Amino acid sequence: MTTDNQNNYLVITASGEDKIGLVDRLSSKITESGCNIEESRMAVLGGQFALIMLVSGPWHALSKLEGQMGQMGDQLGLAIVHKRTQKRERTQPVMPYSVEVVAMDHPGIVRNLAAFFSRKSINIEELQTDTYPAPHTGAPMFSVAMTVGIHADIHLPTLREDFLDYCDDLNLDATFEPVR
Repeated sequence: MTTDNQNNYLVITASGEDKIGLVDRLSSKITESGCNIEESRMAVLGGQFALIMLVSGPWHALSKLEGQMGQMGDQLGLAIVHKRTQKRERTQPVMPYSVEVVAMDHPGIVRNLAAFFSRKSINIEELQTDTYPAPHTGAPMFSVAMTVGIHADIHLPTLREDFLDYCDDLNLDATFEPVR
């Protein structure tokens, strides 16, 4: 049984039409309920606002916040989903590595990168992609920035070489470096 002074965790995802003040209003409700934002990611994709966050607090404060989610979603015009969770416990320590890839835009880039790391039993911890026109030519370009967690039993020079060779075969310009 968890006591009221121990932190409990809630993951909240929210999406809807982007409007000024959404982050202010959401974070105000979280603070007012006695909870704290531990981690969050937010983006505006097209005209849509998208947010995921990890909120912590005593059991009763999270319960209060959960009870307000439906009304808050209606007021803000957001679809809000929430789920209780726990702080992430790693069974094995990992070293974070930054992966950046740039290429001419075409379908399958993220899938190919994800498949490479999945085959090596490496978890993708964060992922961000973007498209943009190339300078001078305006050709459609695609960029990927991700953080992967490398377990200590993986031989880094071999992994790095395999990854860069894989990207060369796919005509992807890539970097693979430890997070600093």
